[in-house]
Amino acid sequence: MDLVALGKRVQRLRRERDMTLQELAEASSVSVSMLSAVERGDKAPTVVVLDRVAAGLGIRLAVLVAEPDDDRVIVRTAADQDVVDEPGGWQRTILTPVVPGVNFEWIRSTLPPGCAPDEYPPYAAGSHEFIYAESGTVTLTIDHQRTIELSAGDSIYLAADCTLRYANRTDQPCTYYVAALIMRPRGARP
Repeated sequence: MDLVALGKRVQRLRRERDMTLQELAEASSVSVSMLSAVERGDKAPTVVVLDRVAAGLGIRLAVLVAEPDDDRVIVRTAADQDVVDEPGGWQRTILTPVVPGVNFEWIRSTLPPGCAPDEYPPYAAGSHEFIYAESGTVTLTIDHQRTIELSAGDSIYLAADCTLRYANRTDQPCTYYVAALIMRPRGARP
């Protein structure tokens, strides 16, 4: 734990509540000297002390020790995007940053003419998938039964608890985007 960041967080929360150190000390049953040392980042408080400080601030301990709000925004520059070159010339670019505990994917895929990658197993029930064709035509086969073609500008929503195969059966490349809200991660994605 970054003690300086924790101290700044305690101080910011105290000031947002218009509390003096003395007032927080009284509300939390933690001495002014300990609170001052925590706010400076000079002391590593015990869990008990942190719990008391949180209670004095009127928040839960988990909120107090959570990462700073700046970590709620994650930027993934173009240079940091993962580009995966698959057999047959298929290329996938993972556009979304990785956010712990959030199972959301946004991927840009390009299939060269005649490319038909392997099918993908279903996600868990309750998962959702949105697909948008940017250029060319992508053919989707859902659960080995239903085939749907998406041309430039077309989009589809589907419950993602099904098998899915992407293919480009034309003589032109196709590019499409997949946005998936998944209940659990699965292996490789289109």
